[in-house]
Amino acid sequence: MLNVAIVGTGGIAPLHVEGYLAFPDDVRIVSLCDIYPEKAEKLAKRFNLDVTVYDNHEDMLEKEDIDLVSVCTPPYVHAEIAINSMKAGAHALVEKPMASSLEECDAMNKASEETGQTLSIISQNRFTNPMWKLKTMLDQKVIGNVLHTQVDSFWWRGHSYYDLWWRGTWEKEGGGCTLNHAVHHLDIFNWLNGRPDEITAVMSNVAHDNAEVEDLSIAIAKYNEGGLATLTSSVIHHGEEQQLIFQGQEGRISAPFKVDASSSRENGFPEINTQKIDEIKALHDSLEDLPYEGHTGQINNVIQFLLGKDTLVVDGIQGKQTLELIMAIYASSQSSEKVSLPLNETHPFYTKEGVMSHAPRFYEKSSSVDNFEDDVITT
Repeated sequence: MLNVAIVGTGGIAPLHVEGYLAFPDDVRIVSLCDIYPEKAEKLAKRFNLDVTVYDNHEDMLEKEDIDLVSVCTPPYVHAEIAINSMKAGAHALVEKPMASSLEECDAMNKASEETGQTLSIISQNRFTNPMWKLKTMLDQKVIGNVLHTQVDSFWWRGHSYYDLWWRGTWEKEGGGCTLNHAVHHLDIFNWLNGRPDEITAVMSNVAHDNAEVEDLSIAIAKYNEGGLATLTSSVIHHGEEQQLIFQGQEGRISAPFKVDASSSRENGFPEINTQKIDEIKALHDSLEDLPYEGHTGQINNVIQFLLGKDTLVVDGIQGKQTLELIMAIYASSQSSEKVSLPLNETHPFYTKEGVMSHAPRFYEKSSSVDNFEDDVITT
C-alpha cells in the first residue's frame, strides 16, 4: 500500500484524487497541501477524504510517511516541491509542464538519479485510446515514413482566465498557451514522431491584454531527413477543435481517427487506394482499448511501476524533451531565427533567468485575483 500526498489543490487536483481513489487496494491518500489550506479542506470534504491538511509541503514531508507526491501547483514551484519530495524519500508525479526552465528539469532528473526515486510527468493524453492506437499504428509504419505532421492545439480561454494571480506572467506561469496548453499535444507529437531537429516560429497575443504571455503561436518543425511539421498553439480558437494529422508515404491517419490513402494514376494524379484504407482500418479496429484512460490511466501506470508490475511510460527525461521543444519555439519567436535542437546549457532559454530576460511582454498583467469561485475545468 502506497501512501500518497497531493500538493496543490486547485482545478487539476480532483483528477489526481479520482485517479488514486480508483485503486484503493494499492494506494491511499494521507495528506493534502496548499498555501490556501481552506482549498485543501474543501477538496477533502468533496471526496470524503480522511487526510491531514498542510499549508507547507516541507512540514508535510517531515511529518508524514509518504511514498508518492502528486505535484499539482503552478509551474514555478514544480522543481522545488519535486526535488524536496524525492530527497525526503518519496516518488514524484508532476503536473505539466514539468518546470519553468530546462535547468530546473535537469535538477529534477539529477535528484531522481541521485535519490533513486521515480520522477514521472503528467502526460495524460498519451493514456487515451485514440493516441495509444495511433502510437501503435505509427510504430508499425502502417503509412510508411511520416512526411508531414499537423498539430492543432486549439483551445479557448476567456479574458478573465489570466486574472488568476499566477497566470499570464513569465515569472509564475512560465509562458502562455504554448507552454501550458499545447504542452499536451507537443508532448504527444514528440512521443509519436520523435523530436525535430530545427524550429522556426512566431507568436503573438491577440485577445488577452491582461497577460504578458502569448495566446497564439505557430511553429514549423524540420527533421534532418526532410520531414516537416506545423505546430499551432492557441487559446483563441472557438470550438477547441484539436487534432494531430500524420501524412505518410502510403496514407494518412489522425486523432481523432480518420484514414485516407491515395495511389497514383499513370499521369500522377491520385485515386483512392481502398485496399490500403481497409488495411489501416482493420489494424485500428483490432487494437484493444486501454483499461483506464486520462489521469487515471497514467496514475495506474505509475502505481504499477512502483509496485514492480509495469514499465514507466513517461519519465523526467521525456518531460524535459517536451519543454525543450517549447523553449525552442519561444527562442525562435524572440530571435526571428531558426533554432536547432537540443538546447544546451549555454542557450539563452536554458535558465529561468534567461527566459525572463529574453521573453517578450505583450502586455502588463492588469488584474489579479487569489482564486475563482468557479474552479471547474472544462475541456
